[in-house]
Amino acid sequence: MFTKIKQLFSPGAKDLRKKIYFTFFALFIFKIGTAITVPGVEQDLNMGFLELLNVMGGGAMQNFSIFALGVMPYITASIVMSLLQMGIVPYFTELSKQGTTGRNKLNQITRILGIILAFIQGYMFSFAFIENGTVTQYLEVSLVLTAGTAFLLWIGDQITMKGLGNGTSMIIMAGILASVPYMFTEAYGSLVDTANTQSMFLGIVSFVVFILVYIGVILGVLYVQLAERRLPIQYANKSNNAVGKQKSYLPFKINSAGVIPVIFASALISVPALIAQFAKNEDWMLFVNKWLNLSSPTGLILFVVFVVLFSYFYTFVQIKPKEMAERLNQNGGYIPGVRPGEETVNYVSRVLNRITIVGSLFLAFIAGMPYVFSAISSLPTSVSIGGTGLIIVVGVVLEAYKQLESNLISRSYKRRARR
Repeated sequence: MFTKIKQLFSPGAKDLRKKIYFTFFALFIFKIGTAITVPGVEQDLNMGFLELLNVMGGGAMQNFSIFALGVMPYITASIVMSLLQMGIVPYFTELSKQGTTGRNKLNQITRILGIILAFIQGYMFSFAFIENGTVTQYLEVSLVLTAGTAFLLWIGDQITMKGLGNGTSMIIMAGILASVPYMFTEAYGSLVDTANTQSMFLGIVSFVVFILVYIGVILGVLYVQLAERRLPIQYANKSNNAVGKQKSYLPFKINSAGVIPVIFASALISVPALIAQFAKNEDWMLFVNKWLNLSSPTGLILFVVFVVLFSYFYTFVQIKPKEMAERLNQNGGYIPGVRPGEETVNYVSRVLNRITIVGSLFLAFIAGMPYVFSAISSLPTSVSIGGTGLIIVVGVVLEAYKQLESNLISRSYKRRARR
């Protein structure tokens, strides 16, 4: 670790440091934008079902800033396009097989779809949050929010090309991390009573325990994100007794679906509340808040069920056992002790079923922890442990670290080759 830090600040890594500085500068612009509110809209809105969107935007939705929608419309469009490429729309399926040209075309379509979704969401939110507004006001707010999303996508592209990591992911991570200092400040203020010496000591101990538990949850998320099940692969044209032979594996992550199931589940469970807010139906809103709110037992149970179901769905959409078995057979590979063909398909499906149940339950546990924690503790709702944001941050940090590590390793190889 310290060796990599030393390499990073060496004279030969000047361009890499520029990438890091550019990334921080772009994220700083994003943070400034989250504080610029849309004119004519009440601030400090009640989030409720929009809490996930607010967390990913660094509080931009609660302030109803120009970046209130964040990059979520683009994320939604990306998920929709990924599903449409799975044989649902033949045109998109063919584009996905056309290499770089097809991917560029799909990316353009995804961006257009993301901008359309941003305008639709912006109009619905403006209608829901602006009291007695005119059509012109709704359109103006919708255009401002859509422009904010488009600008964030451009910033994300600049980070991807000139900075470090995936730009869109880095923006989401920055939004989540922006709320962490405030959360710890709130926790300290709630737990530590400076007026009483004895209570202050107990409060400091409680605060330290809170920090240790938070770190423990981070380590647990990190462990699960890195955990994988490796299926040994043998190729017919390779000898088992080759000296120094490296074994081949077929790796399956415990949590192959990432945070996509949580986003799906949150979006689905928020639809009734969004419709009620849009229609301004008080009776329907009362029903939703009582039974479908994530703070209620029924809403939380439904949320967990959705996360588990979507985890299975998205995992098997991403990893198709039949296509994997066919590719393995075409390359002359097989799983030792398992016959090629249908037996391999069944074996891979069984492995995916077993690891997905573990990954999905852990995902649901981490995503549901903040709501359980708020219910059993006397701390403010802004203070929580776990959550979708934590999973996203860990995943993005791992991705950025791997990119940074690969750049440093390639530079090290180049220096050795010159010698």
